[in-house]
Amino acid sequence: MTDGALFVCNSVLLGLGLAMDAFSVSMADGLGEPKMKTAKMSGIAGVFAFFQALMPMIGWVCVYSMARAFRAFEPFIPWIALLLLGYIGGKMLVEGLRNGECSHASVAKRNGFATILVQGIATSIDALAVGFTIAEYTWLPALFCALLIAAVTFPVCFVGIEIGKRFGVKLAGKASVLGGVILILIGVEIFLKGILF
Repeated sequence: MTDGALFVCNSVLLGLGLAMDAFSVSMADGLGEPKMKTAKMSGIAGVFAFFQALMPMIGWVCVYSMARAFRAFEPFIPWIALLLLGYIGGKMLVEGLRNGECSHASVAKRNGFATILVQGIATSIDALAVGFTIAEYTWLPALFCALLIAAVTFPVCFVGIEIGKRFGVKLAGKASVLGGVILILIGVEIFLKGILF
């Protein structure tokens, strides 16, 4: 696999892993409003996608400037990526296994703009840590990675709303487990790549 293909693959997998919390909340939003119009579904998915792209870029700006100033810090980036993604993924995995079914119905009673913004921020806050994992990128690849994450998040959330409208939130716990496993695997891959190569 070429470096470019690996980059795209990692970015898409990051997007899938990070989108799982938003997917769960999207299902709850669909459950709370079973007659939601397509335009509103697109708006909600767009808000989630926007924040999933914004947070890694904020993390990248902070970490990249620090890594550039302190070259001695760079060997620790694979370890930090492993710890952060392992922690985030492990937390998602444990919560998914512990809760079984995720109950967001109370959160989704009203799908107003302010509520959706809060959900978008809350489900993407963990994506700040992705700034550590992409710190080696220059600004253009980092931006492209963030845009790929958003491009993955949008359809994932759109489908989540549709599933929620039809079936409720029965799959939410499984989505968190899958997201956790993906993030842990990406953390291990970044760690091994940084240590071995």
